[in-house]
Amino acid sequence: MLLALFGFLQMSFADILDILLLGLIIFLAFKWLRGSSAMSIFVAIVSLYLIRVLVSAFNMRLMTALMETVLDVGVLALIVIFQPEIRKFLINLGNRYMNNAKSRAIMDRVLGRKKGAMKGSEAVNDLTEACRRMSEDKTGALIVIAHRTPLDDIISTGDMIDAAIHRRLIMNLFFKNSPLHDGAMVISGDRIIAVRCTLPITERTDIPASFGMRHKAAIGITETSDADAVVVSEETGRISFVKEGNVTHIQNINELKLLLNTSLGEE
Repeated sequence: MLLALFGFLQMSFADILDILLLGLIIFLAFKWLRGSSAMSIFVAIVSLYLIRVLVSAFNMRLMTALMETVLDVGVLALIVIFQPEIRKFLINLGNRYMNNAKSRAIMDRVLGRKKGAMKGSEAVNDLTEACRRMSEDKTGALIVIAHRTPLDDIISTGDMIDAAIHRRLIMNLFFKNSPLHDGAMVISGDRIIAVRCTLPITERTDIPASFGMRHKAAIGITETSDADAVVVSEETGRISFVKEGNVTHIQNINELKLLLNTSLGEE
């Protein structure tokens, strides 16, 4: 009797599959939003939808019409409220697909793209040597190495340089009295593209207290793109290599050189 009231007396395989898929979507949404400020809003929206199902099952026409109107407006509100989360989700989804070697090869052939990673051992040597000297002098630095994800929105926040990679140039740009030392340097291919760029800050809450804004920005950009980042701490002089949101503390300059060569070899 109860099943007949809710219209589930006769269930086909498609109905069962429909319910399972809906449950999976709700589970993934909870997992995705867990711990964020959007979680309470999502719970409220799910509750409104359940109320709408109940009033519709009991044939309460006025309440059904009201809840349908609320939910229709709520879809637009959902897009506006969850805009940062939706953008991050789509970026991560696209990066996951593009990080697949076969997918990259197909897209490169279709779009006629050339590899954009930093090339040449000389460029790697200059970058690592600059980091070593800045570490010794405790000169803060944040260097982003772009791969396949476009960083045009990041580059547009800074000043264009378009110069060859050279250790003295990198050190001068990050010198504390330089007007361009604040912010991040973006490297693409074998060129320094821009400096003084603003990066997105990670929203993770498990970041160690010892990490400053440079580390949080490095984690943020590597979470939302396939770029790698190198951080030189101004307080301790420690060098860190950041990839996919994971921070590796560098023990010696050869380790940094190996990580850069390995990362660039993945292209």
